[in-house]
Amino acid sequence: MAVDLKMASILKDPDTRVVLCCGAGGVGKTTTAAAMAVYAAEQGRRVAVLTIDPARRLAQSLGVTALTNDPQPVDLDCAGSLDAMMLDMRRTFDDMVIEHSAPDRAAAILENSFYQTVASSFSGTQEYMAMEKLGKLLAENRWDLIVVDTPPSRNALDFLDAPKRLGSFLSGRLMKVLVGGGRGVGRMVTGAMSMAMRGISTIIGGEMLRDVAMFVQSLDSMFGGFQERALQTYELLKRPGTRFVVVAAAEADALREAAFFVDRLSEESMPLAGLILNRTHPNLTSVTDSSVQVALDRVTDELTRGVLNIHADRAATAKRELHLLQRFTASHPAVPIVGVPALPFEVADKAALQAVAEQIVSRG
Repeated sequence: MAVDLKMASILKDPDTRVVLCCGAGGVGKTTTAAAMAVYAAEQGRRVAVLTIDPARRLAQSLGVTALTNDPQPVDLDCAGSLDAMMLDMRRTFDDMVIEHSAPDRAAAILENSFYQTVASSFSGTQEYMAMEKLGKLLAENRWDLIVVDTPPSRNALDFLDAPKRLGSFLSGRLMKVLVGGGRGVGRMVTGAMSMAMRGISTIIGGEMLRDVAMFVQSLDSMFGGFQERALQTYELLKRPGTRFVVVAAAEADALREAAFFVDRLSEESMPLAGLILNRTHPNLTSVTDSSVQVALDRVTDELTRGVLNIHADRAATAKRELHLLQRFTASHPAVPIVGVPALPFEVADKAALQAVAEQIVSRG
């Protein structure tokens, strides 16, 4: 028997400061995050929701023209308030460089072509900057609750690993070699350098290597800061008041990845709230499959047969989803769960978000 996930209590609890929606791509994390944020605001809390969804559906559903890297108010007629924003990865990285560098060094970093590549497309940068942005928002102390829609990923573990991975890259052995112990960049690239460095130069080009070296030298004073901040963002996920919500669809692959993520959260002692199972198709009647089959054998009216066939298809879907969920609960019996039935309309406005929220908080 699955344990009920009581999201209403979690979202209303004044000790809950951060809720992170995690899971595979395409399972409804953005909708879930927005719906929970709307519900919490309606309960009188000051809420901010941060999305990293590239489809940008959140703005539409909240009635906002466009989301930016800065919080902007959402028009809600309720006791609380809601601000929404979308992570601008490059701008967040730029702001961090400007904040932690002298003006001339910051300018050199921002103009460096290798930095522009790292800031825009390096693996893990989006996840790292999501945590960087969350840390900044918490430091402002303007909101009672921050709901984060984590980056869509093919591997749900990326969100946990990225801060450490990016910090390790920027302070790794190659980066230290590129700093060069005070030697000039030009000498390193064109003079007496090791065979290994000559090989790297041949592969990626001397000009690119020079950009890398200049980038790392400019960041030299920030190396310790990167590692320290990576550790801080990781510890941020464990702090009291942070709750992880794993979001999945009632599909084998999504539940398999959800199980993988739940296990990892447990290993890392992360505060898991539970699982939200989206777009389910529960059986709405007590009519059995055998009764439907008997009726189909006797009924000749096409409309009635059509209705019975629809019911049979729905019952088969419900049975399949229940079987998948039972497999999950068999291996994770203590994980609280709430199911969110598929809606017969697109979630594209605040009324639809409220309908989703009603299902998410239906267990109390």
